[in-house]
Amino acid sequence: MKALTGFFDRLVQRYLPDAFLFAIILTFLVFVIGIIFTDSGPVDMINHWGTGFWDLLAFTMQMALVVITGYILANAPVIKSFLAGLSKLAKTPAHAIMLVTFVSAIACLINYGFGLVVGALFAIHVAKQVPSADFRILVAGAYSGFLVWHGGLSGSIPLSIATPGHFLEKEMGTIPVNETLFSPSNLFIVAALVLTLPIFNRFLMKNADPLNQDRSKWTVPDDEVEPVQKAPGTPAEKLENSRIISLLIGVMGLAYIFYHFATKGFDLNINIVNFTFLFLGILLHKTPRQFLNTVSNGVKNAGGIIIQFPLYAGIMGMVTLSGLSEQIALWFVSLANEHTLPFISFISGGIINVFVPSGGGQWAVQGPIMIDAAMAINADVAKTAMGVAWGDAWTNMIQPFWALPALAIAGLHIRDIMGFCVMILLYSFIPISIGFLFF
Repeated sequence: MKALTGFFDRLVQRYLPDAFLFAIILTFLVFVIGIIFTDSGPVDMINHWGTGFWDLLAFTMQMALVVITGYILANAPVIKSFLAGLSKLAKTPAHAIMLVTFVSAIACLINYGFGLVVGALFAIHVAKQVPSADFRILVAGAYSGFLVWHGGLSGSIPLSIATPGHFLEKEMGTIPVNETLFSPSNLFIVAALVLTLPIFNRFLMKNADPLNQDRSKWTVPDDEVEPVQKAPGTPAEKLENSRIISLLIGVMGLAYIFYHFATKGFDLNINIVNFTFLFLGILLHKTPRQFLNTVSNGVKNAGGIIIQFPLYAGIMGMVTLSGLSEQIALWFVSLANEHTLPFISFISGGIINVFVPSGGGQWAVQGPIMIDAAMAINADVAKTAMGVAWGDAWTNMIQPFWALPALAIAGLHIRDIMGFCVMILLYSFIPISIGFLFF
């Protein structure tokens, strides 16, 4: 395991470019593959690329706010104290990686956006508590918790097909979450990953090559230094330093949050997570000026997301509009029978996710094909849908798209964690496969 871990770490450190260049290379690759394997010519592929380029603007803003509001909340004194206190449970590097992985996985089961932020922030605090721990592996461990998100309470595919009016309702009806999220196969996969990933990541840290760790290249982010506050003189400065202003708008925000959950139940979507983080941040920073100072620092972390997500939207446009994703899905379906289709949907979902790294977007492309196949050969429809969901979650370990928020918070590059994420990808294939083949 030490040799394999070291191999992948050295390989990605040497050859994997920055996440922005990775997205550009993936763009070229999909462009060429689309020309070769579909009826689309170069002009068609360019058109597909440009057509899809801006399709993720709303989602880009959501994810940018995940990073910014998470940073704001994490730098509130009371949250810093809580995370620092929790990090004291870690006494050794082994404790550190196991604790970070477990906390991140539980947070991602609750909500994927919440988990991405909490995992990265907690890794920073644990690294300060146990400075001998490899910070890169701590962040990779935090990101590995994201593996379980599509089997948790914010899983877009199981929640979508449980909602009346979803786009495949005529074909498959609505499927309650007790047949997807709370099915034996899903419960096994979630339990296996939550309980064993901390142990596996502990061995990753134990077997990492210390000779390959140039710690001068990756440092734990420092705490934000508060600027010296001068006494407010003008009426404008007094407003900026007014606790009453922050209290009033913060209470207004909290009132809406309570109303949201009172009327919609436990609907913890990405918008309400960002809304909660934002207004808790306003309250906990006490004055508008302190809040805005933190915002200025947090915005710098969102640059990679803002510039890279449109590139991935263009890639998704080429993959879907050219019919390439449909061809991949149909080829895999041809290999399946009623017992293996859920597993096959997991494998094909993992491959398609590399090019369409969005659970909802992937389901729109792959869902109709897989559900038609499941009904035609009398396979388990709910389990087949969860196969797509777990395929989407699985290859996120080697797709920088979702790692960007965590990396921005941690101040690392994709090559710093990808070697370890490859090992996590290989390991996680085992419990996921068992869940679909034997449960």
